[in-house]
Amino acid sequence: MVFSIIKKSQLEGALRLDAEYYQPEYLELINNLNRLKAISVSDIAINPSRKFKPKQGEVFNYIEISEVDLSTGEYSKTEILGENAPDRAQWIIKKGDIIVSMVRPIRNAVSLITEDIKNLVCSSGFAVLKSEKVEPEYLFVYLKSRPIVELLNRRTTATMYPAVTIDDILNTKIILGTPKFRQEVKNNVLKSQKELENSKLFYSQAENLLLEELGLKDFENKESLFAIVNLSEVKKINRIDAEYFQSKYEKLISKIEVYKNGFDNFDNLIEISNVKTEVNPEKEYKYVELADVNENLGIVDKIQKIKGKELPSRAKMKLQKNDVIVSSVEGSTNKIALINDDMQDLVGSTGFFILKEKYFKPEVNLILMKSIIIKELLKREAQGTILTAIPSSSLKRIILPKLKDDIQRKIADSVKKSHNARKKARQGLEEAKAKVEQLIEFKN
Repeated sequence: MVFSIIKKSQLEGALRLDAEYYQPEYLELINNLNRLKAISVSDIAINPSRKFKPKQGEVFNYIEISEVDLSTGEYSKTEILGENAPDRAQWIIKKGDIIVSMVRPIRNAVSLITEDIKNLVCSSGFAVLKSEKVEPEYLFVYLKSRPIVELLNRRTTATMYPAVTIDDILNTKIILGTPKFRQEVKNNVLKSQKELENSKLFYSQAENLLLEELGLKDFENKESLFAIVNLSEVKKINRIDAEYFQSKYEKLISKIEVYKNGFDNFDNLIEISNVKTEVNPEKEYKYVELADVNENLGIVDKIQKIKGKELPSRAKMKLQKNDVIVSSVEGSTNKIALINDDMQDLVGSTGFFILKEKYFKPEVNLILMKSIIIKELLKREAQGTILTAIPSSSLKRIILPKLKDDIQRKIADSVKKSHNARKKARQGLEEAKAKVEQLIEFKN
């Protein structure tokens, strides 16, 4: 049995009486921070409270909690017109700010803003911190370190939507260490950020190789107001909606049809796997769902370890190294990733198509699926009203270019370099976190 004995004077003004709050590991960590003369985050950082006021016709870049990578702190931006601004687009953020998710513990998102751009805005679900007294890179790593994440999760209130407040974050204890130590942590972060930039550069090279090979580098995908089709075509496809027969799709198809090395049907060039895993209730599985996919680089950010009996009903698809997973849900067709690691008992959601190597290398499967060609043609095949999805049978109607071996090798090489650079970035950040965690947990 685990228990703690707490004096009445230690009950934090009787604001918290739940036993969970006073677990021994929390108390030990707090005692250690006090022993090491930790100060409050509010002593070295402020909440700048730059309120965002959207203007009609003005474009702003928006960061949502779900768009922050939990491992590296990378963030994705969405361009939105002022008149379309969601209510939660609330805070203006600037280079050097740290944004910390107040929605916990599911989304322990912490990010360091590295860009100096106009109209950068984040969700009201973030607390924004600015510090001129310590290196922002150090504060970023400190708030991502395991002990501090645990202490912040401890402060959550409510049951349906657990969250902390900006005051909880500002009152969190921080150990500054020496300037030399903080510089070492900063250097780790800067190296990590450099590798992340390299990763994006290599990935962009892979995409450009494909587009240039197909003559789509500067392709403009404009929609038209009408299309003329024969009745025989309507009967063949068994679709009568105008959206399906947009001329933009025919333009893309024509680019494939004139490719110098020829083309073929999707299922002749890529194997579509329907193999399912027979789940053992008592066995632990590694589960991948849509939210775990980093759509920018085509990788799986995190893998959940779940007992078979606790897996969701959609966790059925068997996954293996070099599989490419593609979302079959229309609104999430950007969720595409290459499985890089060889793991046992890896399962994916039934919301994915599972694509295997056949004519194309795995990395080429990834870039093809993420290209404008396939994303648009997949979108075209979507059906349904409430939950619009792409039936697997419709993949057979899509044609693909038979890319030459030398182009495939170049694309695959760039993707491998991109993913390797990202691994180095994660390792660098983990090293920085390990240094901070060792400082926090140091005992004489």
